[in-house]
Amino acid sequence: MATEKFDPKPILASLPLLPGVYRYYDDKGALLYVGKAVQLKKRVSSYFQKTNVSPRIRLMVSHIARIETTVTRSEAEALLLENNLIKSLKPRYNILFRDDKSYPYIVLTGDEFPRLTYYRGTPNKQHQYFGPYPNSYAARETIQLLQRIFRIRTCEDSVYNNRTRPCLQHQINRCTAPCVNLISALDYQADIHRAVLLLQGKHQEVERTLRDAMDQAAENQHYEQAAVLRDQLRALHTVQQKQFVESTGGTTDADIIALAQSGGLVCLNLAMVRGGRHLGDKSFFPEHAEGLASDEIVVAFIAQHYLDLAVPPILLLASDCTDKTLAQLLSEQAGHAVKISTATTGERRQWLEMAQRNAELALGQRVMQQGGQQQRLDRLREWLEMPTVQRIECFDISHIMGEATVASCVVYENLDMRSSQYRRYNISGITPGDDYAAMRQALTRRYQKIRTGEGARPDLVLIDGGLGQLHVAMEVMAELALDLALVGVAKGVERKPGMEQLIFPDGTARQLPADDPALHLIQQIRDEAHRFAVAGHRARRGKTRTASSLEEIAGVGDKRRRSLLTHFGGLREVAQASVEQLCQVEGISKSLAQVIYQRLH
Repeated sequence: MATEKFDPKPILASLPLLPGVYRYYDDKGALLYVGKAVQLKKRVSSYFQKTNVSPRIRLMVSHIARIETTVTRSEAEALLLENNLIKSLKPRYNILFRDDKSYPYIVLTGDEFPRLTYYRGTPNKQHQYFGPYPNSYAARETIQLLQRIFRIRTCEDSVYNNRTRPCLQHQINRCTAPCVNLISALDYQADIHRAVLLLQGKHQEVERTLRDAMDQAAENQHYEQAAVLRDQLRALHTVQQKQFVESTGGTTDADIIALAQSGGLVCLNLAMVRGGRHLGDKSFFPEHAEGLASDEIVVAFIAQHYLDLAVPPILLLASDCTDKTLAQLLSEQAGHAVKISTATTGERRQWLEMAQRNAELALGQRVMQQGGQQQRLDRLREWLEMPTVQRIECFDISHIMGEATVASCVVYENLDMRSSQYRRYNISGITPGDDYAAMRQALTRRYQKIRTGEGARPDLVLIDGGLGQLHVAMEVMAELALDLALVGVAKGVERKPGMEQLIFPDGTARQLPADDPALHLIQQIRDEAHRFAVAGHRARRGKTRTASSLEEIAGVGDKRRRSLLTHFGGLREVAQASVEQLCQVEGISKSLAQVIYQRLH
């Protein structure tokens, strides 16, 4: 064991009684654990002195071969560094909360007539951002509600700037058509102001301003305007009635965190309330959390989750958070006071009970899902006679007539697809349509890293394709001197689900029954590789074709470009038009229409 070789005493003797971060490594240089300490000497020494630690910690300590420390100026700085390292390095024994996607926001652009839109990514100071929202559904539903009430434009600027008549959104009462001056800038800004108030949770203020404006319009005998404001009030009341959670406080912003554990699995549910309105929730399933106390898991989640994310003024937990430094750090990061408290009575208690029920429901679903996945994996292990298969990688190629070829690599591990470990490869330098060369390039780029010690080693590699693709994979493994288990997945003669043939390196092909759990697992992984490859191909093709925009087409100057956009309403509509439809635009001959069509398709 590593403890027979590693003597921690010299290092422990040299450690200071100062705050900082410590890191444990094994004899191969792999990072085992990252932790923070108020006093490095006491904290690190405790790992080698305690006898009543959990089996998980004892196992970790037995593998320690090297200790590194970093002194910080404060405990808060140590906490920040610790969680930066955990998120970037993903140590084996730390609790890891994987959240692969950025959170969605609602944006009101900084234009004269602002656009309402959905956004993921880093906020830009030029625009107004509201959120984050727990998922895309919550954000898009809110956009639709705002459209119904205030009829704010959502179209792209390229469409907005070239309209000559109102679009369908105006006809179905979802837009006031500022593009063709059917609403004044003053009235539009009034709608924007009310939308902002609603997004901030100020329902009563929105209702009061709408009612006052309606009464004023009626008094001035502007009955059409009064009718519009009346309809907005009705729509607002409908929205309020549909709210699942409504805060009596009116402007409360809070995140509610609940935890459920069962059978070694942990689910943490995060519910978001903004302006007293429940926006939805999101469930997290941390790794390496087995045997840890609930408080430890919750503290680890808060530290990792809010590291690069906006923090509301209130975090509600089921039990007290003993880490006072955490609230201090979050307050400094957010620029406002952040209170971490328990919900014991009243409305906030109801919020927590709701989050707890959702955590238990999501955990129950995950337990059932993993039970089915375990059956599938066990059957695959049995059928392949490979009892240790845990990590499976699958490759697929996507292109259309050789254009924008993309290869995908998806990963199945620990009974689930691991999207954070997926990879796409833009294939170049090959004959268009040569799937064998594309597969060779993707496999080489992926598995060269294993030779240099990077990346996890798969137990099984699935190749979507027939014997030819499998032979390419065998050649790549031989060139890289890697001994990886390979299986080709061919669609069969009729190319129907359930008729797949599995091809092995010795040239034999076998077919599983259509209802076999092992086949279902292979289909799941293969289909995900196909989906991921197709999505990458479409994105790459879209970028390529966008580059071939109207500005780059010979014979299409400013005047003709303006005529095309005005006639069709935008570049997307131009691209969807036929040659005959393009010819109907003033100044576009049939020969030019054919050129435009070819460049945009």
